Amino acid sequence: MGRKRAYESDGYLFEIELLRDETWNETEYPYALPVLRGWDRLPMHEKVTFFVGENGAGKSTLVEAIAVAWGFNAEGGSKNFAFGTRPSHSPLHTKMRMTRTPRRCKDGYFLRAESYFNVATEIERLDEDPQGGPRVIDSHGGRSLHEMSHGQSFLALFENRFRGNGFYVLDEPEAALSPQRQLMFLARLHELVRAQSQFVIATHSPIILAYPHAQIYEVGPDGVSRASYDDLEHVRLTKRFLNRPETFLNAVLGDD
Repeated sequence: MGRKRAYESDGYLFEIELLRDETWNETEYPYALPVLRGWDRLPMHEKVTFFVGENGAGKSTLVEAIAVAWGFNAEGGSKNFAFGTRPSHSPLHTKMRMTRTPRRCKDGYFLRAESYFNVATEIERLDEDPQGGPRVIDSHGGRSLHEMSHGQSFLALFENRFRGNGFYVLDEPEAALSPQRQLMFLARLHELVRAQSQFVIATHSPIILAYPHAQIYEVGPDGVSRASYDDLEHVRLTKRFLNRPETFLNAVLGDD
């Protein structure tokens, strides 16, 4: 598969490179994570790049590092968010070189499902400042994100705050979305891709992973490899379970 040169890409992030210098210790976190094995340069798809793998493989750590290296707040939000409730992100972003294309995005956001509550709280804090300018919540749907269900607040973010011509990094966006709302998310994702947006997404969801205009990287014990949708273990296991749930339940629950 031939690589485009950076100036020919329709995306904003062309490639990430790991800087394995003298302080890189493969026996320590985060450098020991499987997601960092087997590559030094990783091309990004100009529309959507997926990372999928088991818990603990390091995909969330990688997308967090991409987000921080791009300039986003480690807990989530846009580049204008500078809060921090608890320093927890790894130093991996300091070991990454981002090859950007000449194109300049007009929007961007980092959604980290596990800390989205903190982002919603920060929005309310910012809007309490009478000298703070236009209300931040107005660009998120106009209603407190704490007054919605988790799924409603996620969709409000996708539908109102994501404007297109943007670079968006999402960590497990399916965490609060029912299957029906994951389909709604896919429709919005496609609208944003058609509006010149680029996404990097860590996910477990077979529904979201089915988006066709994407590159999937599967993270296993030996590192990162390109994968097709039908060959993903997440997809094959889900299909087998749905076809024969009784067989799986009997094996898991120990019933005859």
